[in-house]
Amino acid sequence: MSSVILVRYGEIGLKGKNRIYFERVLINNIRRSLGDLKGIEVTREHGRLYVKHEDAPDRVIERLQRVFGIVSVSSARVVPLDMEAVKKGALDEVKDNIKGGGTFKVEAKRANKKFPYKSLEINSIVGEHILKNTEGLKVDVNNPLFTVKIEVRENSAYIYSTSYPAPGGLPVGAAGKGGLMISGGIDSPVAGWLAMKRGVEVIGIHFHSFPFTSERSKEKVVELCRVLASYGGPIKLFVVPFTRIQSEIKKNCPEKFYVTIMRRMMFRIAERISLREGCTVLFTGENLGQVASQTLESMAVIERVVDMPVLRPLITMDKSEIIEKAKEIGTYDISIQPYEDCCTIFVPKHPATKPKLNEVEKAEENISGFEDLVEEAVEKAESFYVDPKQGVP
Repeated sequence: MSSVILVRYGEIGLKGKNRIYFERVLINNIRRSLGDLKGIEVTREHGRLYVKHEDAPDRVIERLQRVFGIVSVSSARVVPLDMEAVKKGALDEVKDNIKGGGTFKVEAKRANKKFPYKSLEINSIVGEHILKNTEGLKVDVNNPLFTVKIEVRENSAYIYSTSYPAPGGLPVGAAGKGGLMISGGIDSPVAGWLAMKRGVEVIGIHFHSFPFTSERSKEKVVELCRVLASYGGPIKLFVVPFTRIQSEIKKNCPEKFYVTIMRRMMFRIAERISLREGCTVLFTGENLGQVASQTLESMAVIERVVDMPVLRPLITMDKSEIIEKAKEIGTYDISIQPYEDCCTIFVPKHPATKPKLNEVEKAEENISGFEDLVEEAVEKAESFYVDPKQGVP
């Protein structure tokens, strides 16, 4: 008897003729996620993926629980297509997992119709065998404490009792590439995670205003990208020098437009970097009504400077929902570290919440050679790859 990890996917199964493409991307992502573990082999069989391994199954499962495209995983015993082998495997599963009695049921699925026993017959035969060879157990088909699951497939039968949830969605890379404007706050890492869940490979674009913002604020963003990378693989991060642009805005523009013009400059830079990297869309952590730059009027004026579509995964979420998701994915504790990013400096007392496009454009004319400033920031941006978070199993 051997063991494997059963990998289940969800909406990939609905992709029709394109399903094989999504499966291949998912298999590649699984191999990447498990690449440093022992004896990893990923195979595919009719709607299931199987991971053979020599490492501890807990380590493999914990990694797979962070791979987008997977909905759940189970560590399963693999037995021959023989009823005696199935009975023995099921009994071993019970003895290894039930201590001190309780209720159970057997739940079989016969995908291989050549197997001589139907699902209900398997349930009955295996259940009877378990009862005869254990003490203190009773069958309860409605509300059991323990369920022995048996999948009879093409070449083997798989026996397991526990399923572990995974994030679902689509495998990263299956839906293209996008630029993620990432600060050190709570929102933008969550937006990046949600984009990745829909199969998008993201590059990070962070604006750094040294010495107004510390080197530690940049390190904070790197750590946030490490967490995201643990779900979708290494992330290319661009750190854009933004001090000169912010200083010019403060020196030459009306105070009420500081934030609006700053965001417009960020969008210009982010679009140019994203286009160079082969991206087709920008993602932001903006949320409707949360701050002055996130009113409908502000967002409309700000994004007029780019032709690339701007997607905002958090647009309808309230703050408590975003915080809950940040805690769930592991970015919250990093985001609340007290290191300011450039969006929190030079904030006016009374920012414009309903800026007029013509007024903002006129204010920008006061910045001498702002197109050169944008191009300089793009050219001087530091870029490097951030590998998955250290300490992830």
